[in-house]
Amino acid sequence: MPKINVKNLNRFLLFKLPSAYISGVRVSSITDEKATAYVKHRWINQNPFKSLYWATQGMAAELVTGILMIKKIEESGSKISMLVVKQEGSFHKKATGKIIFSCDEGAVIDKVIDTAINTKEGQSLVLKATGFDQDNEMVSSFEFTWSIKLKSKK
Repeated sequence: MPKINVKNLNRFLLFKLPSAYISGVRVSSITDEKATAYVKHRWINQNPFKSLYWATQGMAAELVTGILMIKKIEESGSKISMLVVKQEGSFHKKATGKIIFSCDEGAVIDKVIDTAINTKEGQSLVLKATGFDQDNEMVSSFEFTWSIKLKSKK
């Protein structure tokens, strides 16, 4: 995989997650502890109530948890598969304007990856992502249960 940075992640969206890209989801930052993405409410991603469609919010939320997982797996040097096995979402306020989603659970991911590598057993973890509007009010929150396991060597 190419170097994990904002530019390459947004290119990844275009080619591997085109529905997210077309909906306007973009990665804005990634560090060892946190990933952030944003999406602006537009005609292409709105619901009949003139706010950001729930599925677009879910794509942005899953993205920030997923890219943080990808970064951590890449840094581990191990071949590890990852899969979302459960998702829950809550909506707190009408989502209009620019919504910023973030996940700041890099340390949690590190621990679970280390456990998977050391035990050679599959692991699961719940990662949270939240979306805030320009007034810093929470519009939605999501929890994704990810399953990871070492890939078998053939």
